[in-house]
Amino acid sequence: MMIFIKLLLAHLLGDFVLQPNAWVHEKERLKIKSPKLYYHILLHGFLSLLFIGDIRFYKWAILIMLSHFIIDVSKLYFQNSKNKRQWFWLDQLGHILVLIFISLAWQNDAIQIADLWNDKNIILLTGIVLLTTPTAVLIKSIISGWTPTYNNSLKTSSLQNAGKYIGILERLFVFLFVITHHWEGIGFLLAAKSIFRFGDLKEARDRKLTEYVMIGTLLSFGVALITGIGYILIN
Repeated sequence: MMIFIKLLLAHLLGDFVLQPNAWVHEKERLKIKSPKLYYHILLHGFLSLLFIGDIRFYKWAILIMLSHFIIDVSKLYFQNSKNKRQWFWLDQLGHILVLIFISLAWQNDAIQIADLWNDKNIILLTGIVLLTTPTAVLIKSIISGWTPTYNNSLKTSSLQNAGKYIGILERLFVFLFVITHHWEGIGFLLAAKSIFRFGDLKEARDRKLTEYVMIGTLLSFGVALITGIGYILIN
């Protein structure tokens, strides 16, 4: 674990703290022709080797530099003004996965990724995936016939797909609370959501809207509870 934390610290310093905005802008403008791109790559290799503190790590430091170069260049050439945010997260995810791979390989002198692919982790991953988009689609399908019509005066602006992602997050939190046996957290989460929703429902003065929100919330929490309990029983 400490190997990964050291590599993560090197990454955070190299990608955020020690990378000036001028470097970022030049890389976006010149792409592979930018000297700052290569300074950035060398910095990551130097920092990873520095924090590990073992000269034998140089081979893995080179791999970090090569993977960082490939990921960064891919982002520079494929991102645009519309997908820049998505590419930021893909870029960071790629770097983190590489660091996990290298930390496991270096610490154990062998690549043991297969050890992570055990039955318990597969069940956990299945539960997590189930509670994201699949459950969102299922709940939407169930309650679509009861979607209330809104008076134009009651419409409020909201973030695109905000309801979907709020539902996913609340289900994942409920799942986490269940499998860690912190049931009180579910009550806190439900109370917090009720407080935030109370103002909207009070302003709307629409019983159908209130019932619609209640059905969606209960379905969302119910699926998360069942999934969490199922995970506990299986294991």
